[in-house]
Amino acid sequence: MTAVNIPIGSAAPVAPDRPASASAPRVHPPRTHGPAEALLSLLRSALIALFAVTFIVQPVVIPSESMEPTLLVGDFLLVNRIALAPAGLWSGLLAYAQPARQQIVTFRSAQHPREYLIKRIVAVPGDRLRIVADHVWINGHPLPEAYLAAEPVSAQAALANFPSTAYSDPRMDVSWWRSMQPLIHANELTVPAGKYFVLGDNRAHSLDSRYWGLVNRDQIIASPVLVYFSLRPSRLPGQSTAAVPAHASGVANDRLGHDDSFVAPIKNEVRWSRLFRIVR
Repeated sequence: MTAVNIPIGSAAPVAPDRPASASAPRVHPPRTHGPAEALLSLLRSALIALFAVTFIVQPVVIPSESMEPTLLVGDFLLVNRIALAPAGLWSGLLAYAQPARQQIVTFRSAQHPREYLIKRIVAVPGDRLRIVADHVWINGHPLPEAYLAAEPVSAQAALANFPSTAYSDPRMDVSWWRSMQPLIHANELTVPAGKYFVLGDNRAHSLDSRYWGLVNRDQIIASPVLVYFSLRPSRLPGQSTAAVPAHASGVANDRLGHDDSFVAPIKNEVRWSRLFRIVR
């Protein structure tokens, strides 16, 4: 066996798979987050949630039967505040759209600007509208309305037939009845520019455009997206089990409520089958 002499002070042989020039990997100590970083992260999340609720989605609760069977009393909705909002400075960044016929929308009440209502658009600017025996006709053609409640046709002219040249229902706003007369031609109401005619799906129990007039474009603020929670009417927080008569308090009977308490509904009876139902 041949001995290999290594001179004193010289370097030892290096294995082929480990060059002499390679250095040991540098190990970084784990980064720790202090109270300041945690508070900043929490604040950032809160701001994002606040922006989403204020400008994108908002929870509301259905208070009346005017939109049944599409929306039931006690349905909690998320509404999209972006799609139908007036474009303004953000028109180049966000996808805005004009309200469409048969679309459900939320809007500010003209009579009570701090209140919000929810109805379905049945006529858009330029449409000629006529209601005969609770059936809507648009531009001379019947409007398909599979979403209507199966209610008997009301005998009251203002409910079942529209427009009318006679003031036949005391619930109809007198100023609206007068202002719509010039819009009536050949028993049809022509919807002016920038205005929308809205109705409830439950026509016999809805105060809508037949009674208080047209909705301005700038009143429309959102469209419902889905039912994220639903309670039986007798289980709604702050409401008694007694039935509230239709139209007992005028337009306020249709006023949208807000989900002020998320904990209280969980303790009550839930309509589980309606959770996460898409609104159409």
